[in-house]
Amino acid sequence: MSAVLAAFLDDYSAALGRHVAAPGQDGLTEGYDLGRRALVEGISLLDLTEHHFRAVAEYAGTPVDPRSAEVALEFLLQTMAALDIATRGYLDGTRRYEQQRERAEDLAGRDAFRTALVESLQDGFFVADDHGTIVEVNSAFGVLTGYGAEEVPFPLPHPWALSDRKGYPQIGTEASRFVTPVRHRDGRERWLAVSASSLVKQENDERIFVGTVRDVTAEHDAQARDQAASRLATAVGAATSMVEVLAVGLDELRRTMGARTALVAVWPSRTGQPDLYSCGEPPSAEPDTNGDTTQFTVTPVQSGSRAAQTVTIDDEVKALLDRARRQSARGLSAITGDDGGVEAVVAPLGETGDAALWVRFGAPRAVSAADWALYSLLVGHLSVALQRARNFDQARATSLTLQRAMLGPIELPPRFSVHYEPALPPLEIGGDWYDVVPLRDGTIGVVVGDCVGRGLSAAVVMGQLRTAARALLLRGAGPAQLLAELDAVAARIPGAMCTTVCAAVLDPERGMVRYSNAGHMPPIIAPPGGPGRMLEGGRAVPLATFDTPRRPEATTALPPGATLVLFTDGLVEQRGYDIAEGFVKIAEVLSETGAALPRDVADAVLSRLCPPAGYDDDVAMVVYRQPPAPLSLDIPAAAAELTGLRRSLYRWFATAAVPHDLAADLVAAANEACSNSVEHAYRDSTPGRVRLTATCEGDRVVIEVADGGRWVPTPTDPGYRGRGVEMMRVLTEELEFDHDENGTRVRMWVTLPSITFPTANPLRGSTRPAAVSAGQHAG
Repeated sequence: MSAVLAAFLDDYSAALGRHVAAPGQDGLTEGYDLGRRALVEGISLLDLTEHHFRAVAEYAGTPVDPRSAEVALEFLLQTMAALDIATRGYLDGTRRYEQQRERAEDLAGRDAFRTALVESLQDGFFVADDHGTIVEVNSAFGVLTGYGAEEVPFPLPHPWALSDRKGYPQIGTEASRFVTPVRHRDGRERWLAVSASSLVKQENDERIFVGTVRDVTAEHDAQARDQAASRLATAVGAATSMVEVLAVGLDELRRTMGARTALVAVWPSRTGQPDLYSCGEPPSAEPDTNGDTTQFTVTPVQSGSRAAQTVTIDDEVKALLDRARRQSARGLSAITGDDGGVEAVVAPLGETGDAALWVRFGAPRAVSAADWALYSLLVGHLSVALQRARNFDQARATSLTLQRAMLGPIELPPRFSVHYEPALPPLEIGGDWYDVVPLRDGTIGVVVGDCVGRGLSAAVVMGQLRTAARALLLRGAGPAQLLAELDAVAARIPGAMCTTVCAAVLDPERGMVRYSNAGHMPPIIAPPGGPGRMLEGGRAVPLATFDTPRRPEATTALPPGATLVLFTDGLVEQRGYDIAEGFVKIAEVLSETGAALPRDVADAVLSRLCPPAGYDDDVAMVVYRQPPAPLSLDIPAAAAELTGLRRSLYRWFATAAVPHDLAADLVAAANEACSNSVEHAYRDSTPGRVRLTATCEGDRVVIEVADGGRWVPTPTDPGYRGRGVEMMRVLTEELEFDHDENGTRVRMWVTLPSITFPTANPLRGSTRPAAVSAGQHAG
């Protein structure tokens, strides 16, 4: 036993004896102090306990308090209290250490598991701080963007962001779901679907973003292809002609493909030069200096450019187009450059082998399989739309040819204008008709009618009645007799009952018109500058309705220069308007356009009466201008007087329905004749006067210029002057001179040409402009 232990045990025995002899708090305090001493001196609990019970046994043979055993045990427990606290503290510390050690090992395992889990993700993973700096990514993120974990952090702006794309959030700056374009390190553009969440760290309250990215380029490209095809199909869906299809479809295709120029070549015939239509930049502006280019007239089809341009096309491009049109339908070919990039794309259009497309990019580019699929889809839609429009053009040209054959003559006598405004696209024919028939006695028969119903069935009835009416006029039937015999014809044609017809026979020479009306709109007549009025006479019921013993007929005068209009009810019958208002408007237009050409009168009437939504019924109209009274001018033989003379001639020619180009020739010829009178007739005498007379003799316009001067023969060599007579001969049909002692008279005339209908081209479509009314107009 060590001295330390022996000393401690002796002191313990003494203290225990004192406490047993006199139990109290002081003894317990002394025992607690001994316990702390035992902790310091390293006294074991076993030594202390054994010594305690030996001491208690020694006290057992002495007379002590019966409670001494309990008092001694209380002292031992108080001594051991200090030792117990220390032991529990040690054990608790040891236990906490073990717990921390186990926790650390668990965290290390969990971190390794987290790292393995993140790296195993097929989607990209990222962690970004509150400033948008990406501080952690996995390997899949590096594959998607080209920027891996070894390069973190990635501050804003991120290296994969597209600087030219606005409106898309940056990866790691927002807690949401979105799709954004990125540029891969290799230069390709990709689309990534981002799913990000916002978290707050508990240790420092820092806000971070954690999210994933997924490559959705294929889905985006597929959706873009569908949208582009839908836009193109929608754009060309309403187009009904080739030019309309190209105007909307070609520019949409060029913008979707990101091309600089789009060009379509159409060969009207299997051989020869093609017609070219372009949008974007002109195909070429280089002059033809080396013989490798050919000049073409190109029609721009994008909005805002309608004037044709003469440009030079590389012969290689022309050959490519010619070769492409012979390829199989919807076959695309790439034109590559020296570096392997695609410079242009060519493809056939339609199904007839006479149209091809050439699209040129701004710079050579790499074309992926998705791009190629998109190009094929767009070209296919444009090709189908173009073929549909050309089939529509052919059907329309056929219907127009049928319409004109059924409506009336291709050529009209002078001073007439006719107009047909259909209300039933696309065939553009209906039950309204007109006919103008020159007769052998110099008179002119005019018939305007309207069958019941619309469409092809009404057109069939109209064609039969029009043919019968023309035959009756050529046979010499007057207006009343014509309608009476049409009654019998209409009674035998299914669907012809209740057809309304107005028949008239014009006598331009006598200035008279005879007419009869079978339930039709009354004609309207207006003298030059005077009010228009309706011709109410000769009215009776429509065809084949009641037995009429005799059709009435009326006659009225045609004043010189008067305008007569015959029309169908579609012109004046409109929903929500009184029909009388339409008659008033027509009369007003006629009084205002007495000095206009008949075709201009027709345009003015249609423009004034056209409802906002267009005509909802067919309109047939015939406008006739009676020859005006002769024009007589007597002016001083002075050059200053010629300006007023020319203005008066122009006004009279318009009233006489002389076409503008012919009127310009006649004014020039008359001006030259008057100039000769002013300059030469009174050279050796006092200036006199010049007299001009213009008259209408049937279909001829005759101009006479007379003066009282002396005739001067034309010199053999007139030099640079003296060409006036030759010019007058060229500008007129006939030229006569008559001179005597009373002066000189020059007589010249022309025959007014017939009014010719424009003929539809079966390949290119009708003559109707795309953005103008669908009506057919001649005159």
